[in-house]
Amino acid sequence: MPKTTEYHHDWAEMAFGSKKPLKDLRAIFIAAPRAISPKRFNQLLKAYLPKGNVVLGIAKEPYVVGLENQKAFSMLQLSAVQPTIEKINAASPTHKVRTLSYFQRDLCHLLEKLAFSKAIFIRGSWYHAFHLRPEFYTLINLRIPYQTISPFSDEAEAKAYAQAYVPAVPQLPSRPVDEKTMLELAQVAASQSFAYSEHQTGIALGRRQGKGYQAVTTAFNRVVPYQTFAMHFGASREDNFSPMNDLNHYDASHAEVELLVQALHDGTRLVGTTLFINVMPCPTCARMLTATDIDEIVYQQDHSGGYAIRLLTEAGKKVRRVV
Repeated sequence: MPKTTEYHHDWAEMAFGSKKPLKDLRAIFIAAPRAISPKRFNQLLKAYLPKGNVVLGIAKEPYVVGLENQKAFSMLQLSAVQPTIEKINAASPTHKVRTLSYFQRDLCHLLEKLAFSKAIFIRGSWYHAFHLRPEFYTLINLRIPYQTISPFSDEAEAKAYAQAYVPAVPQLPSRPVDEKTMLELAQVAASQSFAYSEHQTGIALGRRQGKGYQAVTTAFNRVVPYQTFAMHFGASREDNFSPMNDLNHYDASHAEVELLVQALHDGTRLVGTTLFINVMPCPTCARMLTATDIDEIVYQQDHSGGYAIRLLTEAGKKVRRVV
C-alpha cells in the first residue's frame, strides 16, 4: 500500500496514533467498496463532495471477506481511482477526497473513532445481510446516518455486468470421486452466486459408482431476474430487515430449485442419486425434495434447527452431515 500522505492514510498507522487528520473533518465516509466503474465513481463524487469532505475506504484484501477469489466480489483498488482523486483535489478549493486503507475486520473500530458525519455502503461489498453484521450495530449505537447504494451507475450497467461476467460452470470430474471431492465441487458451484446478502449455496449431484460417486451436474442459488439485480435495486432481505433463516425475503432461486429445473430441462434421471450441498436445505426445499427420487442428502452446514432433517428422514431419505 502507498505511504501516508496528506490525502492518504493507513488505519494501521492511525489506530494507535492521532485520529485528528480525519476525525476533525466530520467527513462523509464511503466504506471500502467492491470494484466500481469510473462512471459510478464520478457519480459518487458529484453526489457527496458538494456536501463535505469525503473519505474513501480502500480494503487491503483483494476480495470481500468470505467471497475470496471471486471476480464479482473484487475490491476497489486505489490505483483505479487515484488519478481522478488527484484531479478533484487539485480543482476543489473547499472539500477534498481522502483515502483510508484498512483491513475489513477493522471497519467497526474506525467507525467508532473517526466521527464520520455519514457512512455510505456500496452493495456487494460485504457478505451476509447488512443488518445482521457488526458494523450495522456500530452505526446504530453511534447514531451515524448510513445509506446502502448500488455499485452500478444505472440498470443498463448492472445488466451489462451480469451478461459480461458469467462465472464458469465447475468442470465435472471424468472419474468417480469421494464424498469430500463432491462437497468441494458443491462449494465451487456456490461461488457462481451473486447472493451476497444471503448465503452462497451450491449443489453437486452424484450417482454412486463403486466406492465413489460419478458427478452428474451442479447447481447454485442464482439471483433473479438477473444476477446483479439485488446489488443494484437492493437486497430484499436487507430492505426488510429479515431475520436469520427467514424464508419470506430473498432474491435468489434456491440451489435445489435450480437443480430440479435443470434436471427437468436436461432429462436427468434422479433415481439413485446423492445430493451434496454446502448448506442443509431449508424447510421449503426439503419438502420439495421429499417428492423426488433423490436417495440421499449429504450436507455440511446446518439450517433451521434440524427440521429439514426430520422431514427428509421420515420421507425415506438418507441424510448425513460431513464436515
